[in-house]
Amino acid sequence: MKNKKPKHIAIAGNIGAGKTTLTEQLSKHYKWIPQFEDVDHNPYLNDFYEDMPRWSFNLQIYFLNSRLTQLLEIARGTETIIQDRTIYEDANIFAPNLHDMGLMSQRDFANYYSFFETLKSMVQPPDLLIYIQCSVPTLVGQIQKRGRDYEENIRLEYLRKLNDYYNRWIEGYKEGPLLIINGDENKFGEREEDLGKIISKIDAELYGLF
Repeated sequence: MKNKKPKHIAIAGNIGAGKTTLTEQLSKHYKWIPQFEDVDHNPYLNDFYEDMPRWSFNLQIYFLNSRLTQLLEIARGTETIIQDRTIYEDANIFAPNLHDMGLMSQRDFANYYSFFETLKSMVQPPDLLIYIQCSVPTLVGQIQKRGRDYEENIRLEYLRKLNDYYNRWIEGYKEGPLLIINGDENKFGEREEDLGKIISKIDAELYGLF
């Protein structure tokens, strides 16, 4: 892996962790091609917010398909892609949480998860996964700062549960190289030198530069 051009860098983190900001900054620095989540064209999102138990399975399958499409594009291309959110997060954080909250049936969840496992066996994991780890107060502060309407009603309890799922997933992550950023202390969105620290760590991971 060292000194070979990486093809796929992935950024993971809870709602409000700063994934999009870091994706933009790193894509600019390294001249990587950014891939963002397409929230605007998701045909299920509005229905899902209206009636979650009815639409949760459909929504998660849509996410799974669109992320698989991204992974296949990455595999076919020659450029380095940096991806904002991963296929793993849908399956290990958001879907189990919906199931846990009684918003996805056991049958649907089992079907969804075994489909994910099948797809996972067919695609390459990222050359580097970067996880932005934040405490709930940090997430809340950052969500409030960006002021998106549909995020106004996110409950603390929900963020806390997602955080637990994230931390458990990261503790067991064995797919490939992993870099954990402390999002409470490292304010890469505001401070140039904090971003510099992340870049040095990425250089060391990818290119063995110390």
